[in-house]
Amino acid sequence: MTGRILLTPDCIAEGVACLAEREPRFARAHALTGDPPLRRRPEGFAELAGAILGQQVSTSAAAAMRMRMEAAGLLDPEAALLAGEEALRACGLSTAKIRYIRALAAATVDYAGLARLPDAEVVATLTALPGIGRWTAELYAMTSLGRADVLCAGDLALQEAARLLFELEARPSERALRAMAADWSPWRGVAARLLWAYYRHAKGREGTT
Repeated sequence: MTGRILLTPDCIAEGVACLAEREPRFARAHALTGDPPLRRRPEGFAELAGAILGQQVSTSAAAAMRMRMEAAGLLDPEAALLAGEEALRACGLSTAKIRYIRALAAATVDYAGLARLPDAEVVATLTALPGIGRWTAELYAMTSLGRADVLCAGDLALQEAARLLFELEARPSERALRAMAADWSPWRGVAARLLWAYYRHAKGREGTT
């Protein structure tokens, strides 16, 4: 079973209410930020490629690369596969990102089938592809598939938001954040959205995803 899918802002509001009742710190964050955005994106190659572009770079850098790829018609798997290395490099991609985008374009990913898989199988299927780690796979599951109980705990902005909101001495590791988030199930994906919103509020700027 795929579990709950976040389809509308009402789904977000339901999840926030449950989290706020369970954890007073989430109630405090919600009072400051309001309901976080749904953050739903389309499914398919373009979005997964966009997640690869976002690996270890700022949101502005990732957005710039994506805009250049879109303008060049390279957010299509066939076009990306046929493009020369220079065409992709002209979009700002590093050698590693070029390799990963080409590998994704060459893979026969059943995007419609992914939407029917349980969360763990989605992550396992995607992380089997070159250049796609757990952060990328979980981000795709959260934003493109709308999985309500997926949290990409490797995200630095989420870790920093958790440090600030829970008044921790240090930013939690990915493992520590996953342990914290166990109590937030089945709304870990909503908790992530609330933490991103709190991060933006606390830092006065956008996060890293």
